[in-house]
Amino acid sequence: MNQKKKRILKIAESAVMLGLATALSMVMLFHLPAGGSVTVFSMLPVLIIAYRYGFLWGIGVGAIYGLIQMILGVSALSYATNALAAVCIILFDYIVAFGVLGFGGLFRKFKSQVAGFSIGVVIACVLRFLCHFLTGVTVWADYSDGMWAVVSYSLVYNGSYMLPEMLITLVVGVAVVSVLDLRSDSIRPLRRSK
Repeated sequence: MNQKKKRILKIAESAVMLGLATALSMVMLFHLPAGGSVTVFSMLPVLIIAYRYGFLWGIGVGAIYGLIQMILGVSALSYATNALAAVCIILFDYIVAFGVLGFGGLFRKFKSQVAGFSIGVVIACVLRFLCHFLTGVTVWADYSDGMWAVVSYSLVYNGSYMLPEMLITLVVGVAVVSVLDLRSDSIRPLRRSK
């Protein structure tokens, strides 16, 4: 396949996966009152793109997905009590939080596709959790009597949806990469060695 066709395929796959991720994000298993939800593996399409096309491309696709999520969840900005809080929400609850899903592509070179993909999912989800945790500490600081209360609240609140979201994404992702070769030019069934 020539370079132009590869680039078109890369852009087309990314667009389709962004659409799929957005649709899956609307199927929520539960939603928390101040934002955050557990979905039916909505991060997986972005993580697959990151794994297929690498870390940098994955960060770009993840950031675009974050912008889409921000548009869909624009009411989250109502929690900002000042300009810094608004900037933190925009960056760390959306653009950076979903951009870090690109880290799912860092371990593409592992011999085992399942191991490389799984490690990438865990690292990307932990980084996304840290982004939301940071927003929780900055945005909710005005609502608390002390820093430790804010830190513990943000840890528990954001962990309550990010941990299940990570586990669901990991289980479904492992099922997918166990049968499909994501490293080939076009996604195809994984060849089993005899």
